[in-house]
Amino acid sequence: MGRAYAGVLGYLAAALTLARGFMASGGVESTMMNAIVALVIFAMIGFVLGSVAQETVDQSVRQRLEENLEASQSTEAT
Repeated sequence: MGRAYAGVLGYLAAALTLARGFMASGGVESTMMNAIVALVIFAMIGFVLGSVAQETVDQSVRQRLEENLEASQSTEAT
C-alpha cells in the first residue's frame, strides 16, 4: 500500500506543479525542477502514510482473527 500511495501522491504533486507553472507562464527549467522536488517529497510522504495504513489494517485483521479464534476455542472447550 505504501508504494501505491507514493505513486499517487508523487505524480499528483508533480502534475499540479507542472500545471501551476504552465498557468503562471513560469520557466521550463524552474517548473521542471519544482515538479521533480514535489514528486520526491510527496512520494516519500505517501510511502510513509501508506506503510502506516497497511500496518494499521494488518494489526486490525490480526486482532479480529485472534479474537475469533479464542471465541471458537472457548465454545469448543465447553
